[in-house]
Amino acid sequence: MVRPLQHPILDHITLDGILHAMSDPIRREIFFNLEGCKAMSCNKSGEGLAPSTLSFHYKILREAGLVHSEKKGIEVLNTIRTKDLNKKFPGLINLIKKFHNQ
Repeated sequence: MVRPLQHPILDHITLDGILHAMSDPIRREIFFNLEGCKAMSCNKSGEGLAPSTLSFHYKILREAGLVHSEKKGIEVLNTIRTKDLNKKFPGLINLIKKFHNQ
């Protein structure tokens, strides 16, 4: 039996959770690689990382409410929850992106 992927509702997305998830440069890179993609498979982002490491980082991003993950066959497709994030924390993601590589 496959466990369903858990995503927090908008009211449960917190600033602390987002900042924790985005405090890791690998997770920020994964997150910003998803920008502009309709959906990206876990195994197509984060080149050079072990699948278990990628899964761990996606779990942190998902539990923080930053990404939505959907199982399609053997792949897990991920998208940024842009609408939700901009609704709850307007401008936060753009600000993090601005300082991401500094």
